[in-house]
Amino acid sequence: MASLKELKDRIGSVKSTQKITKAKQMVAAAKLRKAQAAAEAARPYAERLATVMGSIATKVSGDGAPRLLAGTGSDKRHLMVVVNTDKGLCGGLNSNIVKEAKTQARKLIAEGKDVTFFLVGKKGRAPLKREFADAIGDGFDTSDVRNIGYAEAEAIAEKLVGMFEAGSFDVAHLVYPVFKSALAQDPVTQQLIPVPAPEAAEASDAVVEYEPDEEAILTELLPRYVKTQLFGALLEREASEQGASMTAMDNATRNAGELIDKLTIQYNRSRQAAITTELIEIIAGAEAL
Repeated sequence: MASLKELKDRIGSVKSTQKITKAKQMVAAAKLRKAQAAAEAARPYAERLATVMGSIATKVSGDGAPRLLAGTGSDKRHLMVVVNTDKGLCGGLNSNIVKEAKTQARKLIAEGKDVTFFLVGKKGRAPLKREFADAIGDGFDTSDVRNIGYAEAEAIAEKLVGMFEAGSFDVAHLVYPVFKSALAQDPVTQQLIPVPAPEAAEASDAVVEYEPDEEAILTELLPRYVKTQLFGALLEREASEQGASMTAMDNATRNAGELIDKLTIQYNRSRQAAITTELIEIIAGAEAL
């Protein structure tokens, strides 16, 4: 059984931990509103860009289609672009993203495809390396970036497009969390390169003529689409990280409070037992005299 001093020291330690988790919860809550607003504001732009690009893409086919749209003609080599966080203490967010990436990778490998990983963020590297040590390729470090923005998405996109044009892969998939609420951040996988053609273009009776031609417009729009998707994924990651961190720290704070209550009860009982034992010894000694 723990001594009174050990119990008192443990109570003090848990109280210190509780102060830290409470402070982190408040910081995450303060950052969450801004990150959530940024993620939600980017969604309509990305959707509209995809719609416009899809409308133009239906008018281009054959040899005139840009390589980012037409692809390499093969789907043997797949690249998984996994967007994780750089910091921990955000519950199961990173493990869920890694789980989604592993599931998609195993599915592709079972179909006879070659899979490599392009990692954004530090937290997904170790768990993926344990299972796919030989498949971890290049990546992009965002740990030194204080405020993630479009510049980082642009740098990642240029790196990926350069790899695609150099023939490093045939298909790239983007794995990232989608922020729904502070309690829910769902990892999703979508094809990034070649840019997926829309399932159905918007119906319109209007005759539209493009100047310059559709191929030239797509040549400009396709890299912008890739950048926009990556930018949206980074914003979703930031909002998801703050939401998951706030929830995890709130749970940790409440758990610390419950543990403090239990330890305090145990301390009081032990202290009362010690006092009772001392009184019995004093009374027994007095009676012996």
